[in-house]
Amino acid sequence: MKEDILSVGIDIGTSTTQLVFSRISIENTASSFSIPRIKIVDKQVIYRSNIYFTPLISNKTINGMKVREIIEKEYAFAGVKPSDVKTGAVIITGETARKENANEVLQTLSGLAGDFVVATAGPDLESIIAGKGAGADLISKKEGCTVVNLDIGGGTTNLSVFRDGEVADTGCLDIGGRLIKIDKTTNRITYIASKIKELAKTEGINIDEGQIAEKHKLKRVTQGMVRLLEESLNLRIRTEMYERIITNKGLRDDYSIDFITFSGGVADYINIDEDDVFKFGDIGVMLGQCIRNSSIGRQIKVRESIETIRATVVGAGSHTTDISGSTITYSEEILPIMNLPILKLSNEDENNGLTVLENSLKEKLKWFDVDNESQQVGIALKGPKNPTFTDIQELSQSVIKGIDAQLKKDYPVILILENDIAKVVGQTIYKQLKFKKKVICIDSIKVENGDYMDIGKPLVNGRVVPVVIKTLVFNS
Repeated sequence: MKEDILSVGIDIGTSTTQLVFSRISIENTASSFSIPRIKIVDKQVIYRSNIYFTPLISNKTINGMKVREIIEKEYAFAGVKPSDVKTGAVIITGETARKENANEVLQTLSGLAGDFVVATAGPDLESIIAGKGAGADLISKKEGCTVVNLDIGGGTTNLSVFRDGEVADTGCLDIGGRLIKIDKTTNRITYIASKIKELAKTEGINIDEGQIAEKHKLKRVTQGMVRLLEESLNLRIRTEMYERIITNKGLRDDYSIDFITFSGGVADYINIDEDDVFKFGDIGVMLGQCIRNSSIGRQIKVRESIETIRATVVGAGSHTTDISGSTITYSEEILPIMNLPILKLSNEDENNGLTVLENSLKEKLKWFDVDNESQQVGIALKGPKNPTFTDIQELSQSVIKGIDAQLKKDYPVILILENDIAKVVGQTIYKQLKFKKKVICIDSIKVENGDYMDIGKPLVNGRVVPVVIKTLVFNS
């Protein structure tokens, strides 16, 4: 029997705040004699809000009340009551995630619906979300190729690399359309980000707040930004300024890129002509035009994105309820666990030796850092099908070494496996950690990067645990 639920997605970004309502169809796809398996079988965006500039009190503080007013107004426009909404996601991204009261604003908004995924997305996780929203993963999977998505927003450019549909790498640069702001009435510059001031100096350009915005000067700045984007894609030799402009990390330099996609607000102006380059009181339009005239599109074939400005969240958190396998290990006292972000290792990570697996864990866990602080993450692996005793011992050791940063924070070990080996892996990890850490190891669950998970209290005399996988629903 199929059931439709209403889902909301709210994205509070550096430049813009927006909302999307989706209708999600869920259905039990198992046979009558099997454990229920509820899956998303259809999704449809039924309402897209207006796009608003994110209201700020200062450069350090979000105006939470104004954000809430925007969201409530859009509920009214859509004819939707909060009680109609069954699930959703509130995502806060870009420079806005660094604001002093970001988490407070998120918690306030989560009251507009029942069971929200609420997340402050660090630059790496935002890169993955935006790349999926743009459809870069689908192109990569369908054509068996390597695709890079550049999500160019107001404060940052998030880069994600997809190989055969799976995330291979991420990066983030402090390049965006609102890093220079212009008063439309006086035509004077009101704000220049510190790193962009550095860039201007390296280009020999004298700009400062209070000056009249001169197109030829600001064009030289945006051309400098584009050269740094070219460096990020290894189309130019990387310079010292490139290292300065990196938010947290850049892409590796060993990719052979087949295609590139663009998303974010600036992406719309790569292909659209606009005479008023200061149309939005910033340099976003000019930056888009400079990208169009750069070597990026000449050296890498550009593919059309599914979404541009709405790529980060075009849908909301929708639930697929599942039941774990019956051979599992868990420390019951730490259950339930809510809104756990998931790191899914790729086949490449798992199949190229335990050293690769260990190093991939260490590197990819950094995707989830916010302001260089780690958060609790669930690790998802396919796992070997018919492992030997030695295989289990070595796999467990590699996982322990790979999640060292999590263990130092005294987080429990949470492992999600596809293959039916959770009990032996969980018990082995527990023993290797000298029974000093809490361990949750469940199997028969398939998740993806960008998912969130709830793990409930044990059922059926402790043999299984209920699992809710919250997938950010992309328009794909």
